[in-house]
Amino acid sequence: MKKKELGSGTYLYPMPTTIIGADVDRRANFVTIAYCGIVQHSPAMIAFASGRAHYTNSGIKANKTFSVNIPGEDMVAVTDYIGMHSGKEIDKSELFDIFYGKLKTAPMIKEAPLNLECKLVKVLDFGGMNEVFIGEIVETYVNEDVLTDGLPDIKKIKPVVFSMHDRNYWSVGKHLGKAWNIGGKVKRKRNKEK
Repeated sequence: MKKKELGSGTYLYPMPTTIIGADVDRRANFVTIAYCGIVQHSPAMIAFASGRAHYTNSGIKANKTFSVNIPGEDMVAVTDYIGMHSGKEIDKSELFDIFYGKLKTAPMIKEAPLNLECKLVKVLDFGGMNEVFIGEIVETYVNEDVLTDGLPDIKKIKPVVFSMHDRNYWSVGKHLGKAWNIGGKVKRKRNKEK
């Protein structure tokens, strides 16, 4: 198959759809972010990029805390809505049942099946249109009904994933194989060919 060059771009598929929370001027505020990912296992660290003009950024910097909320499929409309409107214009705290954890200043969404409570570690500036926030995950909160054997179950969480360049939300598809296991078949096959 011939490859086509698309140039430099953010063609990572899929992207997670997250809702970042922070207290701004003593009120919970939220923004939809897809430029987000785990960057280290221990201590558990996460990073996300947020446009410089986003209202939520000022609250993260002021409080040194934020939350990463993972919306389920049933939250796709409200997730898109909060990404379309600034907290300068509307009170997003009225859209959710909110709770706080250990850090006291990182608002989390009860309706979201999974919440990560984070302490800000660093803000990076690469000179582009975004600021990059790196945080340590200090606690994870999960709805009991999305657990299987005590762990978050992707089939029950039903996270929303994002396709950036065609601007579409998707659900997670079928199971393909067990990690750190299915690859063993490739090794065995290559050994047989030698």
